[in-house]
Amino acid sequence: MRILVVEDDRRLVSILRAELTDRGHVVDEAVDGSAGLMMAREGRYDAIVLDVMLPVIDGLSVARELRRNGVATPILMLTAKDETRDVIEGLKAGADDYLRKPFAFDELDARILAITRRETGALPQRELRSGDVCLDLNARRVYRSGREIVLTARELAFLELFLRNPGKLFARRELEDLLWEHDRESGSNVIEVYVGRLRRKLSANGEPIVIETVRGGGYRFAAPKTN
Repeated sequence: MRILVVEDDRRLVSILRAELTDRGHVVDEAVDGSAGLMMAREGRYDAIVLDVMLPVIDGLSVARELRRNGVATPILMLTAKDETRDVIEGLKAGADDYLRKPFAFDELDARILAITRRETGALPQRELRSGDVCLDLNARRVYRSGREIVLTARELAFLELFLRNPGKLFARRELEDLLWEHDRESGSNVIEVYVGRLRRKLSANGEPIVIETVRGGGYRFAAPKTN
């Protein structure tokens, strides 16, 4: 999933980014309410982790403004340990759930899964499959023709995007916006690097290439043929 973390405690943000990335998520961050509001309006996120106490614009105001503007992205509100009032106000403002600090990261991940599942109104999909390529969403493991392929968290994020959109052409810039942080190095070839790694790993046993390059267009996932 692509998750926006709006939190002014930079140490906590760093830990959240590391933990969520290790769990296979793509994380963007904002350290004040104004920046978080802008990113939540303009970006496409599966969930927002939003602190109540933020500089510039507080978290409750951010949640209210997002809901007034029709942004339905699930929101997990972070509150101080004993501030029950914040919990009540957060839910009234449009938050889907809350988590008191300090918290266990397994609980954070479970709460995020719960609010995104609630948004779709269905149980989460267990696997993504295209031809002989399969991504087990629960175990975060990838297989091709039964062979397990070990991917990094970032490579998994790339593959998941392609498998959720088979045949869709993604421009390089679109992939950057969807899968890379806002502080990425301008003009870098990071997309080409990750696509190259995925191709090599997915075709290590001589299987056909499944990520195509369209000259002047970008990249797309072409479903491999199965026997």
